[in-house]
Amino acid sequence: MFAKLEGLERKYMDLEHELAEPDVFNDQERYRKLTKAHADLRDVVEDFRRHRALQQEIEENRLLLEDADPEMRAMAQEEIRNAEAELPKIEHHLKVLLLPKDPLDEKNTILEIRAGTGGEEAALFAADLFRMYTRYAEIKGWKTEVMSESPSDTGGYKEVICLISGDKVYSHLKYEAGTHRVQRVPATEAQGRIHTSAATVAVMPEAEEVDVDIRPEDLRIDVYRASGAGGQHVNKTESAVRITHIPTGTVVTCQDEKSQHKNKARAMKVLASRILAAERERQNSELSADRKAQVGSGDRSERIRTYNFPQGRCTDHRVNLTLYSLDKIMAGEIEPLIEALNTYAQTEALKAQSDM
Repeated sequence: MFAKLEGLERKYMDLEHELAEPDVFNDQERYRKLTKAHADLRDVVEDFRRHRALQQEIEENRLLLEDADPEMRAMAQEEIRNAEAELPKIEHHLKVLLLPKDPLDEKNTILEIRAGTGGEEAALFAADLFRMYTRYAEIKGWKTEVMSESPSDTGGYKEVICLISGDKVYSHLKYEAGTHRVQRVPATEAQGRIHTSAATVAVMPEAEEVDVDIRPEDLRIDVYRASGAGGQHVNKTESAVRITHIPTGTVVTCQDEKSQHKNKARAMKVLASRILAAERERQNSELSADRKAQVGSGDRSERIRTYNFPQGRCTDHRVNLTLYSLDKIMAGEIEPLIEALNTYAQTEALKAQSDM
């Protein structure tokens, strides 16, 4: 491990030299790549240097254990204890930083939320989840754009699809895929009984042209009149678009925009991301025989989290984490859940690496 770290440190210093060259700013693309590569290595190099400094500190203090002054010996012993206590933490963090990076972590994300069992209450819960994620996006400084929506009669969502853009969005949201369950008293419940409803969340990295090869001859594109509110536009314009990817049977519809071209562009973006996600899921299935070891496998039948409103608690069943701060969570403060899932995934990855 340390030979690899020394190589990364040399690469880091080479990047620093390149960034110090006077003509580097003349080529913005080169400058962007260099700064990103430099930033990607910063944490691991700083931890490695701290680890090396602690080892040196221990060696220097061991020499002082032979000092004639008892106070000097006691001080050296204390510093050795402190340094030796810190070393394992840094080594663990270095192992995490050296884990293979998911190439999709940097990507923007297409988030799909659909009402599940529970009728109108499920649709209202889907809207609550959508607000939770959009507020989390605001906290992170990300941009949210609704791609497609199908409102329910009571202000919820039968389905809503949005694009979330920003720094490493997919790395934060990828474990949110699955079935989310809610337990609460619906507004329409006269007897005050607690109902259980569900909504499914799909999280897909935004696909680019280089990620997915979609041949025009594999597509069937249908246009039709949009349904729902819209007045004369709905009655006269065939702006809604349905795209079917024939080889996989994947179907995407979009009717939110008045322009047929805009609806087609949005539908193609969602289609490409769904195909990329399905292909990645297939590859993950082949690589791992034990599906239970995978956090957020994307299996939508999997109940991943329960939101219990009467008790004010949220439980993530994959990591056995229960938080009694449901109000904050529904307001978008889901970072504790995100961090717990990432930590679990890293721990499992380290176990798998040590077993190899």
